[in-house]
Amino acid sequence: MKKLPIGISSFEEIRTEGYYYVDKTHFVKKLVDEGKYYFLSRPRRFGKSLFVDTLKSAFEGKKELFTGLYLENNWNWNQNYPVVRFSFDGGKVENKQEMKKYINSIIRFWSRNYEVEIEEKLYYSMLTELIYKIYKKTGKKVVLLIDEYDKPILDNIEKKEIAEEIREVLKGFYQTIKGLDQYLKFVFITGISKFAKISLFSGLNQLEDISLISEYGDICGYTEEELLKVFGGLIKGDKELEKIREWYNGYCWLASKIYNPFDILLYLKSKRFVPYWYKTGTPELLIKLIKQNNYDISGIDNIEIIESALDKFDIDQISIEALMFQTGYLTIHTYKDTLTERKYKLRFPNKEVEYSFGITILSQLMKVDKIDLELSSKSEELQNALINENLEKLKDLLESLLRSISYEWYDRSEKSFGSAVYGFLYSTGFECITEKHTNKGRMDLLVITPNKKKYIFELKIVSQDQKGKSIQQVIQKEYHKGIEEAHIIGIEFNPQTRNFFIFSQ
Repeated sequence: MKKLPIGISSFEEIRTEGYYYVDKTHFVKKLVDEGKYYFLSRPRRFGKSLFVDTLKSAFEGKKELFTGLYLENNWNWNQNYPVVRFSFDGGKVENKQEMKKYINSIIRFWSRNYEVEIEEKLYYSMLTELIYKIYKKTGKKVVLLIDEYDKPILDNIEKKEIAEEIREVLKGFYQTIKGLDQYLKFVFITGISKFAKISLFSGLNQLEDISLISEYGDICGYTEEELLKVFGGLIKGDKELEKIREWYNGYCWLASKIYNPFDILLYLKSKRFVPYWYKTGTPELLIKLIKQNNYDISGIDNIEIIESALDKFDIDQISIEALMFQTGYLTIHTYKDTLTERKYKLRFPNKEVEYSFGITILSQLMKVDKIDLELSSKSEELQNALINENLEKLKDLLESLLRSISYEWYDRSEKSFGSAVYGFLYSTGFECITEKHTNKGRMDLLVITPNKKKYIFELKIVSQDQKGKSIQQVIQKEYHKGIEEAHIIGIEFNPQTRNFFIFSQ
């Protein structure tokens, strides 16, 4: 019986030790046929390191590992190349000195591996010497693979001065690559974030970013076709598949809808629907930025953004939308091309992310240090009240939750008030449609439960004599027309008295 390759990024181990493998080797052929310098951004635990190791095995000519795969009969196995691989995922560096030592240690490793002597002392000069001497010794151009290029910076992103120092070290390292062109066969760089080229890859203009090229959209993660072909025997029927799809599918990089591979492997082992991927890295920086910028999360599941803004990420200028997209908390829902550039609509990819993000926001609102039994119980009570159409219980819960939150989230605006309410409702994991358009305007939020119960939520900042304004607006603008048997919930906040009023109909 085959094994599930949980946490394994060694292509050779997967192919020789009886693990399941989803064949991505056609992308190896396509990359080599069409170019030389590539960059790929994908979220953590999406299979970047495994793909890099697959490239390594192919260039080293290990044909026996590719038996039965696409590349077996679509590769020149009579030709192999020396490969130098840098992975910056091997531990945390805390200053520029450690960064230089880390680079030096990797260069020394490869110099011993290829039995070439390194005489230079500066890390970027050492890279030049390493590549040149391997080329001279073997008579072959070198394949250079760099995995998790940005991890040292991201590990220190909240320590601005240290992050900038590490960035400058890495910048010197990456800029060296340009001068090595005549000795290089192929270059592939991966990471999570897309730091502006001017800040990190300045001079390396030939680097082609394939992160949002549709032909490479399925390079990491599993398509549904791949899921069923490789793991179909472990999935029992359409009902289970539908729930797997609801929880772990939905990522999109302009090609197929993609399943999170880390989630899939852990689910198939335990057969429990748990936010496995989310649990491996709570987005502390993201939550901190949301609080610092008083960011309105009410529309976070329905963001429109131009393509250039998705790349707007640097130590000095971190865009919340770009950060959420690049780290996998939002994905592309739709897009359209304008006269100037492409415009994307971003949404939560699936139930795992929407539910977990809501719970995380809820923990911050209630000033709870961790996601504990109290938070889980509150979320479950909300779920039951919505499913069972218990409006009185729903009103009591919302009022209790709103009164329990930290006032540091409020700036007396509809924006911050809305962020609190949306955080509560996202934590249910139910379908939440923000700013749904009608012919007379747009409602704030439509929530649909698994048993198809529908709730229209309208939020308002009001003065003492304006109670009931939220319900009146829904009725006057007929937001409920066309939505059968929808309950209308009005939530109002008086910033002067800090009182909440909740109405239902």
